[in-house]
Amino acid sequence: MNISPLAVVHPDAQIGEGVVIEPFAVVEKDVVIGDHCHLYPHAVVLNGARIGKNCQIFPGAVVAGIPQDLKFKGEITTAEIGDNTTLRECVTINRGTASKGKTIVGNNCLIMAYSHVAHDCVLHDNIIIGNASQIAGEVEIDDFAIVSGGSLVHQFSRISKHVMIQGGSRIGKDIPPYTLIGRDPIVYCGINIVGLRRRGFTNQQVYLIQDIYRTLYTRGLNNSDALKAIETEYEPSEERDLILNFIKASKRGIVRGSIDE
Repeated sequence: MNISPLAVVHPDAQIGEGVVIEPFAVVEKDVVIGDHCHLYPHAVVLNGARIGKNCQIFPGAVVAGIPQDLKFKGEITTAEIGDNTTLRECVTINRGTASKGKTIVGNNCLIMAYSHVAHDCVLHDNIIIGNASQIAGEVEIDDFAIVSGGSLVHQFSRISKHVMIQGGSRIGKDIPPYTLIGRDPIVYCGINIVGLRRRGFTNQQVYLIQDIYRTLYTRGLNNSDALKAIETEYEPSEERDLILNFIKASKRGIVRGSIDE
């Protein structure tokens, strides 16, 4: 453990082995920091923070700030960060409210500079949030999603697995898995082929996903009829079932197809 004498660290904070805390960082009392984390100068870790192993928290980042939610009444809640996650400069991650009790950022995530993750969000594993993106309250983002810089995500929205979202997007609908999302206003622009190839998806899996989305977006069917067609025309598979179950569970509705199609 290497804690600078110029850092402000509460003696009751639980600090793991091999942690580096640089000058002018702040760590409050009700905090847990896992092994081999690195807090850079002026990083601020407030009450309710639970940080995993091998995390990096860069200057100006604030973990477990009080939620910016007028319904918050001072309840004891947490902000939980998984292992191997990096929070770049001036990232803010607020803790939860009575709604869910905690805000979660998973393992192996990169939250780039000036981004905000609001109360009660759930970010799963291997996610990248680009610079200055703003994630509103109770948003859920699933594994391997990439939200490019300057994006705005409306509260309660859901972004599924292996999604790639264009920078500067305004996201007010649910984003189904494997998709590439862009333009203004946002529309479905195809599937995230590059991302799927990088993660080892086979040609057969990629072709299946493409075909399912052709049924959903280009056959002139409404969503209900498209879901029925997908269920009857395609054999059960992990890819088919993930798409179907996500769309069926959507409360906000999914992103629309391109008007060019």
